[in-house]
Amino acid sequence: MQMIELIPGLPEELGHECLTRLHYSTHRVASRVCRRWQDLLQSRDFYNHRKQSGRTHKPACLVQALPVQTGVDETKAAGPPVYGVSVFDPVSGSWDRVDPVPKYPHGLPLFCQVTACEGKLVLMGGWDPASYQPVRDVFVYEFTTQRWTRGKDMPETRSFFAAGEYNGRVYVAGGHDQNKNALKSARVYDVRENEWSELAGMSQERDECEGFVSGSEFWVVSGYCTDSQGCFVGCAEVYEIGSGRWRRVEDAWRAGQCPRSCVGVGKDGRLFCWGDCDSRVGVGTSAVELGPWALVSGSAYQGGAQGSFLVEGQNGKLRNVEAPAEFSGFVQSGCCVEI
Repeated sequence: MQMIELIPGLPEELGHECLTRLHYSTHRVASRVCRRWQDLLQSRDFYNHRKQSGRTHKPACLVQALPVQTGVDETKAAGPPVYGVSVFDPVSGSWDRVDPVPKYPHGLPLFCQVTACEGKLVLMGGWDPASYQPVRDVFVYEFTTQRWTRGKDMPETRSFFAAGEYNGRVYVAGGHDQNKNALKSARVYDVRENEWSELAGMSQERDECEGFVSGSEFWVVSGYCTDSQGCFVGCAEVYEIGSGRWRRVEDAWRAGQCPRSCVGVGKDGRLFCWGDCDSRVGVGTSAVELGPWALVSGSAYQGGAQGSFLVEGQNGKLRNVEAPAEFSGFVQSGCCVEI
């Protein structure tokens, strides 16, 4: 059986290079050209080739409050905040919004976690926006098809946990269970295999901790134990993915400061809080690192207007990001997805 040419009349290598240069926003339409294009554009090898050739894009995916629906008098919100996934492209400065998760058409689970995995967006956990009950849901958004798929549920209920991705797997640790008991357990989710596995536990409980991956290490920063609600500790724990062991790092974070969505890593390898960099983002800080830049959102004071800024490094100057009104809501958390 003769293989169909990628692009009629062009050598195979040149046709492959043409498709590599397509912007990710065109992949959904391009996938409909033929089955071969669809298989190629959705393959892991094609994604890795785009990364190696520098053709990927690094937008920020934000769990952001949607425009407020006001009541009859138009002065008060008609209900609690509703969240969706906003996408900001730092190169073009454009904003977009991902279609709602089918199970939650009227807003994401509150306090859900998002991580990136091989060009996909992984969303897990949180509270049902109608009942406020914790959920174990896992959803994966594929930018090529612009569709959500259902993943395997989390093994247990877990809220306000740390999460980070490495080599196609999402690592989670800490948080609290349905009875508000802080957790020290950890799990890993293999996105390709759609399977969960148990990891060794941390040395202590860590509720409201923050997670990130640096090299081949999964960091879990700060948090607090069940019997010390809100007393954030200054230590961190680091899971060495190669050896499967945890190690403890003392004085990694400022004790008493909440680390959620605002942890940065300086050039010297020390952790810092993005909210301390500029008073304009000192309250409700959320930061997403996008290569050399970081998108930092926050307010100057409690209840103040939300601002978004691009900054290069810990000590860089904040550059204001213009955001349409529908993308000016509070940013709960976010991640960078290399597409």
